[in-house]
Amino acid sequence: MADVMDADQTYDGKGLLCPLPVLRANRALRALAPGQTLKVLATDPAAAQDFPAYCRQTGHELLATANDGATLVFVIRKRAA
Repeated sequence: MADVMDADQTYDGKGLLCPLPVLRANRALRALAPGQTLKVLATDPAAAQDFPAYCRQTGHELLATANDGATLVFVIRKRAA
């Protein structure tokens, strides 16, 4: 079984402030096929609330969250079309 932190694509949003990490992750998700996963790296503390809210609003599935020092990591599965 694959590690949940593995993803089809990674978006590095480190150094960006709200709302840019979510907006740019949204753009990256649009390029993926339904069911594929995106790993997002962010350093904005607001991302800890922003990405779960974004997933609830859009129907994408938040598979995992982690804190790797100053970097927040989110793995999101794109919803079915």
